[in-house]
Amino acid sequence: MKQRDDMTFANEEYQQRINGLRQRMQERRLDAVVISDPENIMYLTDYQTTGYSFFQALVVPIDDEPFMITRAMEESNIHARTWIERTRPYPDTGDAIQMLVDALREFGLADKRIGYERNSYFFPAYQQDRIHTTLTDAKLLDCFGIVEEGRVCKSPAEIELMHRAAIATEEGMKAGIEAVQAGVTENEIGAAVSAAMFRAGGEPPAVMPYVTSGPRSMIGHATWEGRTVQPGDHVFLEVGGCYRRYHTAMMRTVLTGPQTDALLHAQERMIYALDQVHELFQPGMTVSDADNMIRNIISDNHCGARLITRSGYSIGIAFPPSWDEGYIVSLKQGESTVLKEGMTFHIIPWMWGVEGDKTVGISDTIYITEDGCRSFFTTPREMTVKPPQDAAMPIKLDEVKGRKKNQDNTPEKAEQKS
Repeated sequence: MKQRDDMTFANEEYQQRINGLRQRMQERRLDAVVISDPENIMYLTDYQTTGYSFFQALVVPIDDEPFMITRAMEESNIHARTWIERTRPYPDTGDAIQMLVDALREFGLADKRIGYERNSYFFPAYQQDRIHTTLTDAKLLDCFGIVEEGRVCKSPAEIELMHRAAIATEEGMKAGIEAVQAGVTENEIGAAVSAAMFRAGGEPPAVMPYVTSGPRSMIGHATWEGRTVQPGDHVFLEVGGCYRRYHTAMMRTVLTGPQTDALLHAQERMIYALDQVHELFQPGMTVSDADNMIRNIISDNHCGARLITRSGYSIGIAFPPSWDEGYIVSLKQGESTVLKEGMTFHIIPWMWGVEGDKTVGISDTIYITEDGCRSFFTTPREMTVKPPQDAAMPIKLDEVKGRKKNQDNTPEKAEQKS
């Protein structure tokens, strides 16, 4: 392991992660693992690039130095960021999988028990087939989850880093709330959120902010598309700040008109759910019980809303297309995973279909402590109510046509026509 002092974490942190991985490899009787998931590679080495659509892999032998296979131009990321000393880059004109096979042979692994991440987004089936048909003397085994077992509980250093991401999240949300008013477009709100996140030290998140207004809030995973916010609208915001690829996320709702009884009731339900999370979450609780607690509170409403998703998911290292570590652990019914110190979750007691046509959200990102949980945030949870301003009243179509007609009848226009 190359010793250096400019990585995201200290050398000792990465050594502990590799040691933990090798312990799990021993438990699974693996001689080596081929790690291709970008989040897992970063967790183990600090390597990151946006070029992960090209094949890349970290190979960790049980008792030898790890090595990496990357596109040639990405090799610079290994040298600039990581502790890895052995690389085998392939040119764009070359064969990435053949390079991997050749390297496994070169380092004496061609007839060993080798684990690989069968469900990796970036190790598609046709490439896996190549390995199986080429490396015929090896025993190839699915090792999905072997790195995630280490990732699921964050170290104190990771928790501290996520507080940096939380600064970006909160600053982005604050700017988004300030930008909302009748008459502005969703794009202008999205621009305000993004600018504030980046000015606060945030880096490009795995997902850009979600900004939807009025009836568009009922469209799943929609974000800004130019709609002008109207008086009396509600605006749904979900912001995920990022720092060194670690994320925290937050939902809030802004109103450009009075808060109706239904919206007030929805707010009370969501805040009560989060209060109960902070009161009752602790190590040992199953994620199924955690989900049931939140779901029962949200379902007990008289405003017609539902919680149509899981009630939370693990969050941490992420690359596009998602900041979600839910494939590691999610709060959902029937799951027996228990909460452990260091786990981090985006808790989402949001409400779909308030008064039939509104989605609203108030969420929190938390980390499990020795005896409970804590939030990364201090932003007030209540919906922000902004009365419409006269200047921002919607412009009726007839008025627009009338203005255009008057413009067409000016002396200058008439002269041009003649």
